[in-house]
Amino acid sequence: QVQLVESGGGLVQPGESLRLSCAASRTIGDFSAMGWYRQAPGKERELVAQRSITGNKKYSSVVKGRFTISGDSTGKTLILAMNSLRVEDTAVYYCVALQNLITYWGQGTQVTVSS
Repeated sequence: QVQLVESGGGLVQPGESLRLSCAASRTIGDFSAMGWYRQAPGKERELVAQRSITGNKKYSSVVKGRFTISGDSTGKTLILAMNSLRVEDTAVYYCVALQNLITYWGQGTQVTVSS
């Protein structure tokens, strides 16, 4: 069974940075793709960034240039480095992994950007 555990969320001021981590029960290379979604209050869940097994990366237009998705040296943790955070980045962030046409979700971590 696949387990994804996010951490690193918190309360920051606009312009500051946060680093989210997603610890997977398997190595990142076992998944066809991994990524981060977010859901703000009253809004639909949206894709933030994704990373395919080939290493190809994709970002939503609203975070491109500010957020970076990567894997750590252990090969079992997905990282989302978030810089220049904005109030509108406030949401619950979810780690997602795709394997054999099955999508796995983490429990989410809250990111709040407020002055």
